[in-house]
Amino acid sequence: MFANLYPNFNKGRILKKEMLENLRDYPRSFIDIYFKGYSDGIIAGADIGVGEDELTIGTGIIKHNGMMYMLENEYRLPYHATGAEAIIKVRFTEKAEHSDFISYGTEILLSQDMQVKRDEYELGRFKLKEGARLRSEYQDFADLATEYNTVNIIHVQYAGVEKSTLHPYILRYFATDILKNNSSNPHDIMFAMQCMNQPTVDRDLILYYIANRLEIPYTQYSNEQIHKYLGRIVEEVKRGHRVRPGTRYGGPQRVIVD
Repeated sequence: MFANLYPNFNKGRILKKEMLENLRDYPRSFIDIYFKGYSDGIIAGADIGVGEDELTIGTGIIKHNGMMYMLENEYRLPYHATGAEAIIKVRFTEKAEHSDFISYGTEILLSQDMQVKRDEYELGRFKLKEGARLRSEYQDFADLATEYNTVNIIHVQYAGVEKSTLHPYILRYFATDILKNNSSNPHDIMFAMQCMNQPTVDRDLILYYIANRLEIPYTQYSNEQIHKYLGRIVEEVKRGHRVRPGTRYGGPQRVIVD
């Protein structure tokens, strides 16, 4: 589980090997200072791997209420098909004081309560049909938002400077599509390079790019809205012309004959 553990060096206590190992293995000050200006959210890792009947949560770091929580070993979470939407959550527990340590723990769970509370973070969501196979590989950029049988990471809050931002996987996927399809738009090229070169991209930069690229007002869009606008840009680059707002991406188009 994610945890934050540090030793109590109180007068009269015996200095133990475990207490010294904690100081050796966890460079607390460096991490706290380096990410001081970052919002709460996932700092690194915590990626989701999909097995036949269990999910694997990769090692990672999450910032919550200004404090770092580390998952040092992979965590396996069973799942099964229900046909209902479910969220993979990290839930933060109350502080626990022990004789040698003060610990701040978490639990990782699969929940059908779609509300993410103040003491929870989302790692992903999915809706798995009976008899179907869950997947975390995507056919194209639009496929990231596929409703059924696909792990959706669009709503995940990744830590960014002052504000949370999108999962780096989404932005790298977008950048790869843009560069692979030889966009000649300078906004596209510069933004794609930023996505490829940085572990995270500031939310404001994403929003300003969308506003300038699509010539629409700057607005504080949700993660889901950002993905839709980025998908519109990908389609424009692939087709070589502007795409009308409201166009459905990555699937068959409905034609109405009057």
